[in-house]
Order: sequence, then structure tokens, then C-alpha cells
Amino acid sequence: MPKNVFKYSFSLLHIDYVKLNHKWNYFNVISPYYRLYYIDEGEGFISDSYGKKTLEPGYLYLIPSYTICNLNCDEYLSQYFIQFIEESADGVSLFGNNRKVLKIAAEQTDIVLIKRMLQINPGRGINRSDNPQVYERNAYYKEYIALNDTMKASLKFENQGIMLQLLSRFLHNDDLQTSAVQQIPSKILDTMSYVQIHLNKNITVSHLAERINQNQDYFSKQFLIHTGQRPLNFIHEKKIERAQYLIATTNKTFLEIALDTGFSNLPHFSKIFKQITSLTPKDYRAQISLLK
Repeated sequence: MPKNVFKYSFSLLHIDYVKLNHKWNYFNVISPYYRLYYIDEGEGFISDSYGKKTLEPGYLYLIPSYTICNLNCDEYLSQYFIQFIEESADGVSLFGNNRKVLKIAAEQTDIVLIKRMLQINPGRGINRSDNPQVYERNAYYKEYIALNDTMKASLKFENQGIMLQLLSRFLHNDDLQTSAVQQIPSKILDTMSYVQIHLNKNITVSHLAERINQNQDYFSKQFLIHTGQRPLNFIHEKKIERAQYLIATTNKTFLEIALDTGFSNLPHFSKIFKQITSLTPKDYRAQISLLK
């Protein structure tokens, strides 16, 4: 495994043990953070663009950030859940090319770790609602991030260690081996980091090629080979991910968000947003807005 895998860190948002029923029924949920579930009783369902999975006892489920999914329970489901934000030195997500729900059988060590994390983080549940449309607001993010800032260093290290151990279980998945830990040339990694850091700018493919002293056609082919995406698609995807975060967590206008993500006008922003999410910015905000 290349050493650059260890550039990632994760900050806790929520952790709790909850018992759910038929009211847990939400569609097109998308969050700028990770969700990890351990099911101990009952049955539920989770679906994404790749298909439907049963939430069943004895399994761990990981939903990477910006993964659109549906969540529902017909009768009864009890689960431990952890929600956390990913931070990366170069802005490239560990699961960036694997935005789908992952499922693995839980081991006894996993259960012990999750229960230990719940024990050392009391009061970190979602007390307002189990509906993402209610609790995903900027003020709530700030509240829980502030809790991390006042936490003892020993607990911060323990939280980090537990999250890394739990995530390591999903890196054994064959689907991740070829993309999450593949050897990517330093110039491509540098370009990906540059895009993430400059999402508020008008980034062109020609500029990206020029800054690493490569021919544009050659650069584009190399980028596609090593990332599975064309450079312009990558730029747009990262800009729209940032826009989704801003729509979900702020009250900024769509024009303000368009400008914040490097688009020169609202129509172009709206067009690219719909191409990537299949929703207009207005429809997306309606889905994640506060329930009245």
C-alpha cells in the first residue's frame, strides 16, 4: 500500500445507538460526510445507483461522502451509526472513485471498537431528528466540530484510531484495490489537489496541462488513464460537490454559490449541476431543506 494512503484524517460528527421503525424512510439522501452503520437487530434497506442492499444484523455498511442513497425500514431496525468528515492533505477523497454503499460482515473487534467509541463520546447523537433533511444544517455542523476542538488530545487520538481501523476493513474490498490505492503519477495527484484547492476559480484543462508542462492532449489522456475521468469531468464533479455542500449547509443564493464554485453565470452552473446530479439546484435544495 503506498504511503500516501496515510494522508487522510477523519473528524467525528455524530455517534449513537438508535432503534428505528417505519418512519425511517428517506429518499435521495446525500451528505458531505461519511456514514458507517452496524446493524444488530431488525431489517432495513439501503439503495444507491448500483442497486439495493438489505440492512441486516451482523454487517457493517459504509456510505462515502456525496453518495446518493435511499434509506428505509418497514418495521423495526436497531443500529449503531458513526458520521464523520474526511480531511485529506491534497483534497482527494479516499473513496472518491467508489461512491457507492459498501457492505462487509462485522467482526467482533469491529463491534468492540464501535461500542468503545460510543462510550467515550457521550451526547454525540442526533437529538433533533433522524431525518437528514432536518439535522444537516451549517449551525449543527459547527456545533459538533466545536466539540472536537475542546476534546482531550487522548480522546482525539483514540477516535482517529478507531475510525481508521473501521475504514481499513473496507479497503480489503476488491472494488477499492484498483482505484483507492493505485499508483497515480505525482503530476496527476498534484493536479487533483490543485483543482480541489481552487474550486472558486475558472479552471481550464489547458491551464492544468500548462502548469505541469505537458501537452494538453497528452495530459488529458494520462489523467483519464490514471483516474478514470476526463479532466473537465473531474473539475465539474468537484465543483458540484462543493456546491451541494453549500446548498445543504448555507442559505446562500444559487448565484452566490455559482460564483463561489468558479462559474461565471447561473445558467452554466445550473446546467452542469443538473448534468451531474440529475436535479436542478432548486430541486436539490428542496430535497434537503428544513421540514416546515
